[in-house]
Order: sequence, then structure tokens, then C-alpha cells
Amino acid sequence: MIFRQEHEPGRLGLSDFTDVSALGITIAGEPLDHRLYHFRLAFSGFEHAHVVLGGESFVALAEGLQNALWALGGVPREHRSDSLSAAFRNLATDAREDLTQRYAALMGHYGMAPTRNNAGIAHENGSIESAHGHLKRALEDALLLRGTRDFASLDAWRAFVDEIVGRRNANLVKRIALEKEALGPLPKGRTTDFEEKVIPVTSSGGFISRRVFYTVPSRLIGHRLRVRTFDDRLECFLGVTPIVTPRRGRPVSESQGGHVVDYRRVIHALRRKPMALVSLVYRDQLFPRPAYKRLFETLREHGDDRRACKVTAELLALAHERACEPSSPRRSRSISMPDGYPILRHCAIASGPRRPRSRVSPSSWHRSTSTMSWLPSASYRAARTWERQHDQHGDLHRYRPRRAAAQ
Repeated sequence: MIFRQEHEPGRLGLSDFTDVSALGITIAGEPLDHRLYHFRLAFSGFEHAHVVLGGESFVALAEGLQNALWALGGVPREHRSDSLSAAFRNLATDAREDLTQRYAALMGHYGMAPTRNNAGIAHENGSIESAHGHLKRALEDALLLRGTRDFASLDAWRAFVDEIVGRRNANLVKRIALEKEALGPLPKGRTTDFEEKVIPVTSSGGFISRRVFYTVPSRLIGHRLRVRTFDDRLECFLGVTPIVTPRRGRPVSESQGGHVVDYRRVIHALRRKPMALVSLVYRDQLFPRPAYKRLFETLREHGDDRRACKVTAELLALAHERACEPSSPRRSRSISMPDGYPILRHCAIASGPRRPRSRVSPSSWHRSTSTMSWLPSASYRAARTWERQHDQHGDLHRYRPRRAAAQ
């Protein structure tokens, strides 16, 4: 039997996580594996939603709850959750006690009394469980009107969710204003919504956190970094100096870890040992774009591994040093040409003082005897200088296109 409850203003706030995979959200064409943290006030219906990239965790709860409270501008007297069952699952006794203490500290910082519903009794948390369905239907309707479920970036999807939640709150403005008068004051500042550990940087040029390898500048090898783990990112400090802020990675499976690699942090060492590309454990994650992977595979099919590794490493170095990493689909497609090697010259020329527009097909640059005549002389000299500095084995000279003969 269910006994309906009457809620008084300012007393109860509820938190829960909900799966939104049925919405089919993609970021730049890639499916987004995520869920929503959902906060709601029982009396007024004020709600806040936060995109969570990982699973249910204390870090996700702490970040989402604090965002909700500061957006609301006040604190209810009680906070109810479902005991973070997923966060506690498979934890050792010491870890469970630590998580319990951290949750109690979070509640104490905001002056809220922690409460929970009985495990497996969903209707005891009905004020938030039923709201999950209403929010997901509102998101579904908005996506249908938008015409596409693809977003340019994660920030764009988060802004879309905030807009829909804001519209729903706008319909409850009078009840929210009434409840705000009964809320407690916010503290002077936020408390920690991250986990912090001290992790050494290995000779591989990175560190491992939660079964994921992250690359850092090679000068940090041997140092110990203070790493703060958030839901979607890591903040790394050497002492009190911020060093890098990589996105947070996830293990591939229970038996296989993950890799978060920035090629710019390893390319200088890779140029000295290009053959490491053949069996590099994080080779696919090293390439900044899929086109680089296609190029490397094509070069291996049409030549030997030594040339493929050397040309690919030099291309990555060129992309880093001259900022000529291909960004348009046309230039990315031109990377996959069968012979492959002229792309080095193409990128070197493209990074010159100016790049005139031309209708000449990129795939015909290495065959034509006249398509180089439109290039500015300064860019041509820059490309020749780059080739003399980097072509130690003569691989590029045999593929170099000839300039048109003087008329």
C-alpha cells in the first residue's frame, strides 16, 4: 500500500541518476554513452539536470548536487538519495567507509540531513522517479522539433539540456519563489567534488589512473603529480602549479584498460624512434584524426614498415610544429592517396605565408608538371627547406613533383 505524502516548502531535495541512452544522442557523429544526474525539490518541483559521462559515483553526485544548489540559490533541510547503490557496489569495506564519510562531509558542508529510501523500493523516491520520465519525454519532444540528435560538442548537448530544464522551471516560477523563502543559506563556497591522488609519471611519458593511461609532457618523467579526478576531466598539478587538464578516459572493458593520448606530448620522442609505431599499444589513440590512421595503413600496404613509420611520424611532427593538421574533409581525404608521401610536401606548402585557392585536384599534384606554378615562391622555398631538413633517406625526393618549365 502506498501512502501519499504532503511536502512542506524547503524541507526535501532528492537526487538520482537516470539512463538516457534511448534518446540516441551523438556528438559529431559518435554515439555518446552517458546518463543524467537529476535533482528535484519535492514541494515546488524545481529541477536541475547534469550530464554524467561515467556511471553513478560520488564525484558525479557531488558535482551535480552542488551545481543544483548554487543554481537554486539555497539549501533544503534534507537530502534524499537511493544510497548510491551503484557507487557502493563491488567496493571493499574500507572504500565503503571512506565513501560514507565523504558523503557525510558533503552533507555537513551544506547543512543538510542525509536520508535514504529503502533499497529496491522505487516508489519511496517517487518525487524524483516519476520526474525522470517527464524530463526524458520533454527532451525527446525537443529533439524531434530540432530535427537531429547530433550535436557539435558535449557542451552543446549540455546547453540543450539546460535550456529544456530551464523552460520546465519557468512554468513553476511562483512555487519556486515560495519555496526559496524557506530554504537555508548557501555556504561561503563549494566543497570538493573530485577525488585526489598523488601518482608518479612513468618512463612511458604518462601515468595510470583507474586503469587508464594518460600522456603528459616528457619533462615530467620521474615526478609525482597531484591528480584531481572529476567526472569528465582530470586536473594535474606539479606542487601547486597546474600542468595539464586531459579529458577523463574509461577502461575499454573489465580486462582491458584505456588510453588518453595527446600526440603533441610524445611526437618529439617518436621522431627519434619512429619504428615504435608498428606495435605501439596506443597507436590508434595517438592519431588526432581517423585520416592519419588510414594514411599509416595505406603506406604499410604499399611499402615497408620503415617508410610508413617515418612518414607518419614526420607528418605528425609537421602538424604539431606548423599547425597544419588537416581540418577540412577535402584535405583529410587527400591524406589517403595510395602513394602517400606527397602529403608531407602538401602540408608544408599549406602552412606557408598564404594559400591561394585552386581547383586542382589534390590527388593529381604528384603527377602534374604544371600544377605547382600557382604556388607562391615563398611557400615553395619553405617546403624545399623543410624537405632538406627532414628527408634524411631520400624518400621524398623520388616523389617530389617537378616545377613547370619556364615558357
